Amino acid sequence: MKVLLDTNIIVDIALERQPFFNNSDTVVSFVEQGQIEGYISASSFGDIYYIIRKQKGRHLAVEFLREIVSICRSASVDSTTINMALTVNFKDFEDTIQYSTAVINHLDAIITRNPRDFPVANPRIFTPEQLIQELTNMP
Repeated sequence: MKVLLDTNIIVDIALERQPFFNNSDTVVSFVEQGQIEGYISASSFGDIYYIIRKQKGRHLAVEFLREIVSICRSASVDSTTINMALTVNFKDFEDTIQYSTAVINHLDAIITRNPRDFPVANPRIFTPEQLIQELTNMP
């Protein structure tokens, strides 16, 4: 399964945000173990860097991004993605970019702590807890 990891999942890990850290970390562990293919939207890297840098400094932000990019793939964001996002009617434009990125890059699911932000049936929308349950119940 190819999944897009929403920005909040990555930031949960970087900042060890409780009570979200353990489940988000488990999702990335699934990527490391090859159980799923993890992608991060190319447009998210700037946001992730900014959030981590504010709390932990530039050096740790860069080191974290180097580590996460060695685990996850970058999902491209181009004019097709942005044009699609401009036609999607979500409350938050950042979420429309995430959704459009998943569609354009042919990803199977979006993993997010905020599933209500993605009022779609396809790709599938999972919370970390739902993905963990899905993967642990597979034969």
